[in-house]
Amino acid sequence: MRPSVLVIFIAFLLFTPSQAHLKSTESSFISILISSQGLDFIKNLLITKAISSLTPLQLPQIKKSVQIPFLGRVDIAFSNITIYHIDVSSSNIAPGDTGVAIIASGTTCNLSMNWHYSYNTWFVPVEISDSGTAQVQVEGMEVGLTLGLENREGSMKLSAKDCGCYVEDISIKLDGGASWLYQGVVDAFEEQIGSAVESTITKKLKEGIIKLDSFLQALPKEIPVDDIASLNVTFVNDPLLSNSSIGFDINGLFTRANATTLPKYYQNSRHPVSCSDPSKMLGISLDEAVLNSASALYFNAEFMQWIVDKVPDQSLLNTAGWRFIVPQLYKKYPNDDMNMNISLSTPPVIKISPNNVDAIVYADLIIDVLESQEVIPVACISLVIHASGSVKIAGNNLAGSVKLNDFTMSLKWSKIGNLRMFLIQPVIWTLIETVFLPYVNIHLGKGFPLPIIHGFTLQNAEIICSYSKITVCSNVAYEDPQNLNQLPFHSYRNTVLL
Repeated sequence: MRPSVLVIFIAFLLFTPSQAHLKSTESSFISILISSQGLDFIKNLLITKAISSLTPLQLPQIKKSVQIPFLGRVDIAFSNITIYHIDVSSSNIAPGDTGVAIIASGTTCNLSMNWHYSYNTWFVPVEISDSGTAQVQVEGMEVGLTLGLENREGSMKLSAKDCGCYVEDISIKLDGGASWLYQGVVDAFEEQIGSAVESTITKKLKEGIIKLDSFLQALPKEIPVDDIASLNVTFVNDPLLSNSSIGFDINGLFTRANATTLPKYYQNSRHPVSCSDPSKMLGISLDEAVLNSASALYFNAEFMQWIVDKVPDQSLLNTAGWRFIVPQLYKKYPNDDMNMNISLSTPPVIKISPNNVDAIVYADLIIDVLESQEVIPVACISLVIHASGSVKIAGNNLAGSVKLNDFTMSLKWSKIGNLRMFLIQPVIWTLIETVFLPYVNIHLGKGFPLPIIHGFTLQNAEIICSYSKITVCSNVAYEDPQNLNQLPFHSYRNTVLL
């Protein structure tokens, strides 16, 4: 079996954190829980994929010699034995303490094959032979599989704790030659054909699990977001298996791309994933530390600096527009162009509370005058901006927007004398509302990708904000990607998080 048979099931589970016994020195900040509805969805998808990968399936050739009254020894062979159709009438998935059990029962299986026999008798001095085709119907087949999942050094180890196939009943119908004469003889092969079906399917399942385990071990422990940041998807705990859900914990913090060390300065406040709508398949919980790690990373990468040289009201970027606000500026630099150099002095602080996301931004705004191709800083104003945000789902991304609540300002230094801040405040408000926030919202509108496996799409998602965390509760749909052997993640490139 190719890795694609089970990769849809296991890879989807790999990003399903919850609360499990912490075995790692790292903390977990993203948790995802697959509910019973999600498990049923995955189980049905798994069975569909398994059937498509198992059919057609070739079984080994069967040979046997039997003693027939009056004929003596008859050599019979079945070749080109092929399973070409499998139908599953009922199935069940059951997480438990020992692993995830998947059982397909009431399964029917159709096979085609070629048959041949030959014999010699004392009264006929030449070999007598015949051949034809046969159709085999297998009924009441049950296939069981128990998968073990274990966190091993930040990767998920997959093993087959139990795997088997049991055939209850089998019937054979022969066509061609004198097949009617030897139907009773062929019926004696039912047990051998049934055993061949059981052993071949079991072998293929075990091979698939081994290949899939190798595939999972090769998955990266970080996902690139852009050229600056990556998302740390190292597993932190062993999976949590209950009788109705499966969960995993991953680190979930943003780290510098290709960094060899991970941030250790966030304290984890771990909570179970909880969705108010029990019909949702999937719940993803993000601690506010995830957002704050992104904030700190982009700040340290000197990404949060802007020079504003174009605004909707371009007169604000000429000293003539300031002559009644800051007369001394216009007097010293008459009719000179200006720009605003905005840089954050500390990383934005993001706080999540019920039904709200708040941010505090500390920034310095330097007023530059452009004179004779020279940039002259003339004043610096310190800003404390209070903003509130809303979050939404855009595809498989967590996106959002912010709006200005209030801000305070103070003069940090000036080369043009004292500034009357109450006169400047409306100008700064206009700059924040018309330049700074629209720029921020462009990038926040793109969002950053949630850890969803490629091929799956969130549907009818709802977002719940609670103390220090955001929970996304959603159903999922699956569209078969063209190549399941590719890394099962979205392309995280060209996504900027501010």
